[in-house]
Parts: sequence; C-alpha cells; structure tokens
Amino acid sequence: MKNYDVITVGSGLVDAFVRAQFEEKNNMLLFPVGTKIQVDNITFSSGGGGINTAMCFSDLGLKAGFLGKIGSKANSTIILRELQKHNVDFLGIKSKDKHTGYSIILESKKKNRTILTFKAASDNLKFSEINLGNLHTKWFYFTSMGSESFETQKKIAVFARKKGIKLAYNPSSYHTKRGAEYLKAILQNTSVLTLNKEEAKMLVKSGNLFKGLRALGPEIVCVTDGENEGAVYDGTFLYKFIPPKIQVREATGAGDIFGSSFITGLIKLEDMESAIKIAVINSATAISREHNTKRLLSWNELERIIRHNKLKMKKEEL
Repeated sequence: MKNYDVITVGSGLVDAFVRAQFEEKNNMLLFPVGTKIQVDNITFSSGGGGINTAMCFSDLGLKAGFLGKIGSKANSTIILRELQKHNVDFLGIKSKDKHTGYSIILESKKKNRTILTFKAASDNLKFSEINLGNLHTKWFYFTSMGSESFETQKKIAVFARKKGIKLAYNPSSYHTKRGAEYLKAILQNTSVLTLNKEEAKMLVKSGNLFKGLRALGPEIVCVTDGENEGAVYDGTFLYKFIPPKIQVREATGAGDIFGSSFITGLIKLEDMESAIKIAVINSATAISREHNTKRLLSWNELERIIRHNKLKMKKEEL
C-alpha cells in the first residue's frame, strides 16, 4: 500500500477563466441587460481547493494524493489528466449520476474577479464510499467543502486524530460565517489552521484574535490579509510578516498556494520562519503571473530564493 506525505480532501472542479472589459461600480461587476458581451479570452483548467493544493504539494516534492468526488464524463478527464501530469494520485470517487463541479471566473478591467461556482459531485462525497485502507498519510489537508462532503470531512478529522495523522484546515468564508461551533468537529482535531483576517474575525468575535483561534483547537494558526501584514501563532510566539509589493495579475488560488506551501515548509524544514518565507514567496510569485503562463516555483528554486530574500518578519512573544 502506498504511503503519502499528504492527502488533500477538497473540491475538484473545472475552472473557466473569462476575461472581458467588465466595468465595476461599488464593488460590483456590471453587465448590460439584453446584450452580448465580447470576451477577450477564455481558458479552461482543473481547479478547486483540493486539486490546487494537491498539485502544489506534489510540485514541491511531496508524495501527494487527492480525495474528492468528480463526475464520470468529459470534464472529469481534464481533472484526471492534470493530476497525472503533476504526479498526484486520485484517491476519490467518480460519480455516475452527478456532474463534475464547475467554476466560471469573471475578471474585470481592474483585474478583480467574481467566481460563479457549481459544486455538483464535489459536495456529494460520502464517508461510506471512501476506502480508508488507502489513506496511509502523515498529513491531511482540508479545503472548503459543503453538504455531504463537509460531514465526511468531520468524520475524516476524527479518523485522523485516532490514527495520529496531522490535519491542516483552510475553511472558506461561507463556513466561517456560520461560527466556530459549526466547525468544532474539525477545528478541535486540527494541527494547522490557515485563513484570512476576515474569516478569522468571523470565528473570534472579541479578545485577542490569535489566542482566540488557538483556543478552538489548532496548534498553529496562520492569518493572512492580502498585501497587508499577516501572522502565524504557535502558542508561544507570534511571527508577523509583510508580503512583498507586487503587481497582481491573477489572484485565483492564492490562498491554496500559500497554505500548501506553508505546510510543505513545515514538513521539510521544521522551521517556522522558513516555512512562512516559502509560503509568501511561492504565492506572491504565482499571483504575479497570468493564469495561462502560471508555473509554481520548484522546491530548489524556493530554497535558493529564501536564502537571499529579506522578507520583513518580526517574532514576538504573545
């Protein structure tokens, strides 16, 4: 039986990136009613948090598997082809009666985006369908899933605790807005929690944000805030960091790249500051490139860069 460094549990979708001259007003994309809109470009690729993180882990040299649910028709072949290309094993389920999930990413003139997503089979992963005997891994990495799949993640979290498997969790805002109690079954079994500042404040309403998040169960808490200061808390020290100033060309999947790169850094280097640098540099490089030219840095490239990169970071007791 194959042993993995990490198995991701999350959505597997096909992404359609649509670029057009969409106008914006009051944080809204504007579409004229009853007319056709000329599209500048459209590209298709595999996507979803489970897929994105699995491929990033593998590209950085870890043995990775993807556990999720996809359809069995044409779009599923896009996902399986990309997983194979990135040396990621598919450990999931192919549904006979549900479609592969699909997302349409609409990008405005200002490079801002709105995502329309149809989760389909992705939210229908049942715990009873999973062959637990295939899940020989040191880590699980959870990205956001809904409906039946979320209930399955809760059961896998308990399974991970019993087996001594570490769990990293990156929830989305449509989960965190429901509060900490809703996520309790996963959070109390989580080793590393990564989320953005807005999501973090949905879980901790008052008091110190980092201590409050850690009190929910995670051993390590990572909070990002876009181009602003982020921080990681391990229960003793707070590591504050400021991302480098870059021109953002494509932000889709940035959180997935940051989180999976951070966990890879912890696994390979066992050093918090180095892991943070790996995550910041890899995600910053990715969002500075257009989607159709995007290539993640290799582990050797990242190691060379962080040896010379002077990322602004401050370590203080909390």
